[in-house]
Amino acid sequence: MQDKVQSGVPEGRFTGAIEAQTSKIPSSGYLAAAVGAIAASAILKVVGKDDWSLFVGQWPAAFLLMGVYNKMVKQHGSDAYSKAA
Repeated sequence: MQDKVQSGVPEGRFTGAIEAQTSKIPSSGYLAAAVGAIAASAILKVVGKDDWSLFVGQWPAAFLLMGVYNKMVKQHGSDAYSKAA
């Protein structure tokens, strides 16, 4: 079964459960997590933990992407067809 909103088929329960939990986090929380990861990466670089600095330094993009997705779900809904039915 494909989860396509365009065809009128409701999204899966798994996706709905994830969105129910992530929608509880304010969008500014994702921004704070991204800024915190940037700061942590800079601190790790200063103290000489270069490998960890690079690892943590890749987190901000993921946090910002999750924040944008969260914002879109809150504004537009992810399963508009099943909510209208």
